[in-house]
Amino acid sequence: MAKYGDPIEIDVAGVPVRVSNPDRPMFADVDVSKRELVEYYISVGPGILRALRNRPTTLERWPDGVHPGVELTQRTGPAKEAFFQKRIPKGAPDWVPTARITFPSGRFADEVCPDKVAVIAWAANLATITFHPWPVRQDDVDHPDELRIDLDPQPGTSFKDAVRIAGLAHELLDELGFRGFPKTSGGRGLHIYLRVEPRWDFIDMRHAAIAFGRELERRAPDMVTTNWWKEERGEKIFVDYNQNARDRTIASAYSVRPRPGAPVSAPIEWSELPDIAPLDFTVKTMPERFARLGDLHHEIDDVAYDLAPLLEMYERDERDRGLGEMPYPPDYPKMAGEPLRVQPSRKASQ
Repeated sequence: MAKYGDPIEIDVAGVPVRVSNPDRPMFADVDVSKRELVEYYISVGPGILRALRNRPTTLERWPDGVHPGVELTQRTGPAKEAFFQKRIPKGAPDWVPTARITFPSGRFADEVCPDKVAVIAWAANLATITFHPWPVRQDDVDHPDELRIDLDPQPGTSFKDAVRIAGLAHELLDELGFRGFPKTSGGRGLHIYLRVEPRWDFIDMRHAAIAFGRELERRAPDMVTTNWWKEERGEKIFVDYNQNARDRTIASAYSVRPRPGAPVSAPIEWSELPDIAPLDFTVKTMPERFARLGDLHHEIDDVAYDLAPLLEMYERDERDRGLGEMPYPPDYPKMAGEPLRVQPSRKASQ
């Protein structure tokens, strides 16, 4: 017998998926094997497929499991490291589809683009802990159809603080006539997704997120910030607008996160927000919740909204308040209208 058990085969809606080393422990602190990870993703299959279907998806792989000393790198690394896989792995079955995407650098990659649960199970067998989909579909990779509001607690703040700001975000969405779909991040934060018509590019999508964040900041200036530089954020909830830039992704709904307890990024009802905690949703607990409640995001594709109201807010801020473009992530080329990409404390000393 192999060290972690002989390979097994699981039928996933008529597609045989091979699971190697099925007994390999995937989390140091909880009893979750690789087989259980694959079975978890099958158990929430309709939900995670809705989140990933026909979307180019980066795989966050932890070949040796989530253990102390294992570090996450940006590139494929040696054993004992975890990494982001942006290109389809060599030897992938011919039934695993791909989509070609272009990075800000101009380089491109053919990424896994799930079209069935078997693709997700196959990726889980490769020790994919977390799935990071682009906000675009395979047939149009330059026009996002998903706006993502990322509420990120900064040091000195908590999940409960993010919950309070999510409530304000819910009110703002209602005023705009939009229906947002919230989920936990699997960590201390919250995400809110909004389907939009795929008519705008990544710059427009990012501007819409900036406008939304600035309005939250005006309504709760002591609790919300859109400042990109960490030294300027303070003890507030950061609205990470750059999560809507090209090649920036967020862990999908139902994705497992590589953290103690094997937490899951869980779709939730707005009414649940005051009473939940991140570790309520784990690999161990989510299958029962999914079986009982189904996919709480099952209506997310029913309506795609016009992004114009948020883009008008961005233009109004620029025209009336002098609030224009904001910094991009450091690996981006210099973007049109962007302010100096210099940390404020360094800028002051220059």
